[in-house]
Amino acid sequence: MATILRKIAEQLLSRTMFSDLAIDRARDAAVDTIGCMIAGRGDESVAALIRAFDGEIAGGGAARLVTGGSASPSFAALINATAAHALDFDDNFHPARAHASAVLVPALLAVLTRGKATSGRRFLEAYLAGLEAQAAVGFGVNPSHYNRGWHATATVGSIGAAAGVARLFGADENGLAAAMSLATSFACGPKGQFGTTAKPLHAGIAARNAVDAARMALAGMSGRPDILERPQGFLDLFGGDDARGWDGLTFEAEHIIESRGVVTKRHPCCASTHRAIDALLDLKQEHGLLAGDIARIETKVGISAARNLAYPAPTDEMQARFSMQYCLATAFLKGSLSLSDFTRQEIGRPEIREFMPRIEMRSYSADEEKGVERLPHVVTVTMRDGRILNKSRLHAKGSLEAPMSVREREVKFIDCLRWGNRNVSGASFLQLRGLANSENLSGDDPFWSLITGHQSP
Repeated sequence: MATILRKIAEQLLSRTMFSDLAIDRARDAAVDTIGCMIAGRGDESVAALIRAFDGEIAGGGAARLVTGGSASPSFAALINATAAHALDFDDNFHPARAHASAVLVPALLAVLTRGKATSGRRFLEAYLAGLEAQAAVGFGVNPSHYNRGWHATATVGSIGAAAGVARLFGADENGLAAAMSLATSFACGPKGQFGTTAKPLHAGIAARNAVDAARMALAGMSGRPDILERPQGFLDLFGGDDARGWDGLTFEAEHIIESRGVVTKRHPCCASTHRAIDALLDLKQEHGLLAGDIARIETKVGISAARNLAYPAPTDEMQARFSMQYCLATAFLKGSLSLSDFTRQEIGRPEIREFMPRIEMRSYSADEEKGVERLPHVVTVTMRDGRILNKSRLHAKGSLEAPMSVREREVKFIDCLRWGNRNVSGASFLQLRGLANSENLSGDDPFWSLITGHQSP
């Protein structure tokens, strides 16, 4: 009987044709992630990595860095993926419970070294392979794995991204399975680190692990092909109490990005806040709500979301991204959230601090969540005149069910450029959207000047 990793590898190799829709959505995810990389390149998490590995970076390397300069593919993946996830503005992928693109895109970019070119379409096909692998791995363990406290970006993301990198390298079934098996040995990342700089580091580590695992596999290193399902394997150790395993795993003709999509973030903060933010903004618009008229706001969210949002009174910008109270108060008072709302100065604003105590959060019970993949997040606003207003959101803005327009994507991308101290122009957005048509994508490609702000040396 074929192991799960071999079943995934066989599927990835059998999918030789991709629809225009799948390619377009992969392109959108890649462009969005590159924008997040640019915005996050000055974050303290990235600066710490640059300081830690200054000697290795000073020596140069074949792979480009979003911060400028170059390093080895491993270090490039580590730094660029940490930048992509640093501001928590990168997309979510529900089947994996992971920030899929923040791992995949930097990992794939890292192996596009100088002198090693590929086409833009092949790059996007490798992205789609890695995404499908992440979904398949996540199928067997989530949501139990995520609810147990594992950051699936660092675990499931690492394993699936290794398949994407190996696919870009042209690996056969054995190579793909070996890359994923080795990445399983690297997989780690506790959600207890949320609200610290270790959280974006998880994406960086996962991307580096993916690159290293794929390169090792192609060099002849191997692990057990049944490491997901065997005793003392991934399911056994990481699955949690309610993991279902892979007995029911099937692959549809339609790619997972067509049927489920990735969720592009509208707000630069933890996705656990997004549906509540959208619901509150809906109520504000529908009823013309004013802050002085509100007595209390209650939110009801999933158990894992409540655990993620551990900072009711944040003291820095990273904690603020994981605070339902701060995110809801700021979104309501300002009408939207942008990257500029997450600074030390902004989080201390008196009007926001005054409003935050009116916001309460509770979660569904374990019984309510049992057997249900997804429950809506509910916002209840109690007015000072006694009226009670309710709004629920099953899907956040940016999801397949509530997609962002091209213009909204461009606005986000420009916000990222501005935050990354780059020349603010829609031309970069349009040029990157032509990624699928590039015939010679490599570390020397002019598109890197869009990312780094420097010409290729």
